[in-house]
Amino acid sequence: MRVVVRSTTLHSRLVALLKFALPLLALAILSTLFLVSRTIDPSDAIPYAKVDVEDRIREPRMTGPTYSGVTRDGAAFALSAESARPAGDTGNATAEGLTATLVTPGGETTRMIAAEAAIDIATGTVSMMGGVRIEAPQGYVIETQSLTAELDRTEVKTGGAISGFGPLGRLKAGLMVLKQAEPDGRYVLVFKEGVKLIYTPKGN
Repeated sequence: MRVVVRSTTLHSRLVALLKFALPLLALAILSTLFLVSRTIDPSDAIPYAKVDVEDRIREPRMTGPTYSGVTRDGAAFALSAESARPAGDTGNATAEGLTATLVTPGGETTRMIAAEAAIDIATGTVSMMGGVRIEAPQGYVIETQSLTAELDRTEVKTGGAISGFGPLGRLKAGLMVLKQAEPDGRYVLVFKEGVKLIYTPKGN
């Protein structure tokens, strides 16, 4: 009987000791794994983000801005750009990848696309440059180097020569103006200064 009691007591003590020692051993092994693992440098994960943030701080800009309104003659306009940045403290701005859409009260739509643009709040104008494509009503598609559009009234004027095509064929001119005609209020597309038209019959 005494031998059995001693054996049982020894077994119980051994079990109790292992219950305490094994968790400590496991903890020590885990601590060793963390100590020998490679140290991670957080800056390695965001080198491009760091450059982008620094660039934005140095030169603030907006991505995908939009602006819309109505002229005093009732035409609706909308401006959208790939990016825009303020030009000084005047409220003016410059933009890249600008698209301007003008819709007259009668539903005629003119779309203008430019590589670059400048918005002047004081004069209420948008100057588009760097190559401009104009998609006007009645099937006209015009290309020019620059143009100026008014924001308070419907008037678009190119800065120089234009070339493109329309319902009658290919054309060239020294100037193009889109405006509201007086006194009937119609919206007209006017070509000026040495207009040349190469007539193309329909079906050719």
